[in-house]
Amino acid sequence: MTRSSTILITGATDGLGLGLAEALAADGADLILHGRSQDKLDRVADRIGADGAARPRTVVADLADLDQVRRMAADIRASESRLDVLVSNAGIGAGEPDGRTRRTSADGYELRFAVNHLAGFLLTLELLPLLRASAPARVVNVASLGQTALDFDDLMLERDYDGTRAYRQSKLAQIMAGFELAARLPADEVAVNSLHPATFMPTKIIRDMTDHSVDTLEQGVEATRRLVSAPELAGTTGRFFNGTTERRANDQAYDGQAVEALWNASLELTGAKSPF
Repeated sequence: MTRSSTILITGATDGLGLGLAEALAADGADLILHGRSQDKLDRVADRIGADGAARPRTVVADLADLDQVRRMAADIRASESRLDVLVSNAGIGAGEPDGRTRRTSADGYELRFAVNHLAGFLLTLELLPLLRASAPARVVNVASLGQTALDFDDLMLERDYDGTRAYRQSKLAQIMAGFELAARLPADEVAVNSLHPATFMPTKIIRDMTDHSVDTLEQGVEATRRLVSAPELAGTTGRFFNGTTERRANDQAYDGQAVEALWNASLELTGAKSPF
């Protein structure tokens, strides 16, 4: 990094978010870490500060409650003069502890769609003025290769619920919304990209889904870190990556009508105002 960048990481108290926070702190970044527990956030911030880096600032919110997302965004807008990067990392997997049966968020939405897509969508739009004012800025969505086409007649999966399908649908929604946001913004103002950081890293979300890992946490951290700060990716936007390799997403992500339908539905479900 050529200067100290202010970077917000959601879901930063364990797994990929924590590993990324530690790596970016070592790079000299000025970090804002999000989590659901202030105690966990304090422990992470203290540990990073004890290693000689600047102690990160922290924000608490349950992303299953959109009012808390709005409050978090308002707090950040009030306290920060700039935001160079938003890493939308927090999410729910396909298995426990959030269950394989259908559950709903505080707002009554299917839980995985609410946390993995709607919360990040709303947070990004709420922070977009700050990101645009900090140009060139970046948004990095931590998504997945596991993607299932959205059924707009049953977006909340009220019929034949399956946790894996719900997870995959939410991750495709995350990618599709990123593509649409990238199309609406100048690439040299805010670049928006999504990635599958690595496959079955040994993180809590993966351990709750399966009993084995494939890639290392370090591989996922490095792939995500590249989208956050690599100079050669300046101006690269509207892409999906598998690790460090550009990859085509599910076909629905390139269906203009489907992308527009998701964008409009997301605005309605979150109550967000379109910035365009």
